[in-house]
Amino acid sequence: MYIPENVQYTKSHEWVREIGGGVYEIGLTDYAQKELGDIVFVNLPQAGDALTVGVSFADVESVKAVSEIYSPLDGEVVEVNQTPLDAPEQINKAPYETWLVRARGTLSADAALSVAEYKKLIG
Repeated sequence: MYIPENVQYTKSHEWVREIGGGVYEIGLTDYAQKELGDIVFVNLPQAGDALTVGVSFADVESVKAVSEIYSPLDGEVVEVNQTPLDAPEQINKAPYETWLVRARGTLSADAALSVAEYKKLIG
């Protein structure tokens, strides 16, 4: 399982990467997409929507279930990635390249896990 060093993780299996200027990309981890199976639908917020740490802001539907996606930061969505909306299977193919939203805000220290902490979480 691929766990890149250049992102932080959450206990609910989202990844978050700062891209500069207080803007973060948020996506689903490799572990999450493998557990979900084939992702067939993605429901994302709109630019301008507020995000709150620990609150669901989107969901993904797989052949197994519908799963909520939780925010690791307090802030606002500044951009939504059209790719997973048009081709949700891209999350399965390239989870760390297929970000869901870009958001400006403050990353919660309580929500963010280091690579080592995430590896311990997933065993």
